[in-house]
Amino acid sequence: MDLNVLTYVIYLALALPLTFYVARALHRYGKVFLLDVFNGDDVLAHAVNQLLVTGFYLLNVGYVTLFMTAHGNVDSARRLFEVLSTKIGAVALVVGAVHFANVWAFNAFRRRAILRARAVAPIAPNAYTPVAPPGWAGWPPPGAPVPPPA
Repeated sequence: MDLNVLTYVIYLALALPLTFYVARALHRYGKVFLLDVFNGDDVLAHAVNQLLVTGFYLLNVGYVTLFMTAHGNVDSARRLFEVLSTKIGAVALVVGAVHFANVWAFNAFRRRAILRARAVAPIAPNAYTPVAPPGWAGWPPPGAPVPPPA
């Protein structure tokens, strides 16, 4: 067997399971975040989780297959390991970067949901804001005292 072909086979045997493992972990543990973000709406959390994992698969499997070609001839076992280490290292970095981007997105969704749930006034009201009577455009005029409520 040609060493270039052997390099491709080993590369795919290592890179694709790595991608699938990270995607499964993202799917399994990301659901907890999404359930919290969507206030327990299991159907919506599952749908968003599926869309994110599908995008993860498309991006990473596309990168793995696009990066598969070897520039140069693999003519020794040493060269095979050099090419494989470069390729698997690049795939691991890209899969890790996409994984952290997804985790960051989950956390941003969760943070926004928590802030939305806490949407109350930061301090208690301490004054009365009078309503202008009909016909008054600039009420109260600057410097005029505010009448007490009626």
